[in-house]
Amino acid sequence: MSEVGTVDINFSEISDAEVTFPPGDLWSDEPPLESDLHRDQIELLISILKLWWRERQDFYASGNLTVYYSPNQKKSEYFRGPDFFVVLGTEKKDRKSWVVWQEDGKYPNLIIEILSNSTADVDKGFKKQLYQDTFRTPDYFWFDPVTLEFQGFHLVDGQYQEIQPTPDGKLWSQQLGLYLGVHEGKLRYFTPEQQLIPSAEELAEQEKLRAQQAEERLHQTEQELARLREILRAQGIDPQNI
Repeated sequence: MSEVGTVDINFSEISDAEVTFPPGDLWSDEPPLESDLHRDQIELLISILKLWWRERQDFYASGNLTVYYSPNQKKSEYFRGPDFFVVLGTEKKDRKSWVVWQEDGKYPNLIIEILSNSTADVDKGFKKQLYQDTFRTPDYFWFDPVTLEFQGFHLVDGQYQEIQPTPDGKLWSQQLGLYLGVHEGKLRYFTPEQQLIPSAEELAEQEKLRAQQAEERLHQTEQELARLREILRAQGIDPQNI
């Protein structure tokens, strides 16, 4: 995921007279994902959060999408493509990319990088420094879908401090108000009570199971009523007269 330089940018200090305003409707410029594991993990994070926050209209969640943050408002300089990121306090709508100068200077509130052999050193070094010093992203996590390595940081006084895990390895995200943790080899969300937040497929499966259980209970009830009617008839009592 390409990068051309880094810079500490405060868009509120840049006046209209200092820059040339190019179109902000820029397409993402990210390469294909390295593996099915990477793609599936990113899609899972996006889909579950959108489902969990389906009533909210004040966030944007995406993945493998370019964040453009040039102070000169140029697509050719200062850009980075986080594997997964969330911006809070913004309009919930589809975008081709995240263009900071078109988004009131907002950077991601949370970023998760999915590690691989070719990106791990950059994710743990350069990107961590960039997200701390330039993006000032409050919550930063990385996760390896192969080794299941999982680590997180929260911005405290301008410096990333490691988030301490719960006894079972979950990490709290202040920005999401949720835990993140590894479940069946995938990075997943958990409620403040540490309950797994289900995917759409898991919800459908739960509904199917509940329907099957209700049908089984109904069948058992009907069988018990039939048995009681037979007992009454054996005693010369007509169940219809009861």
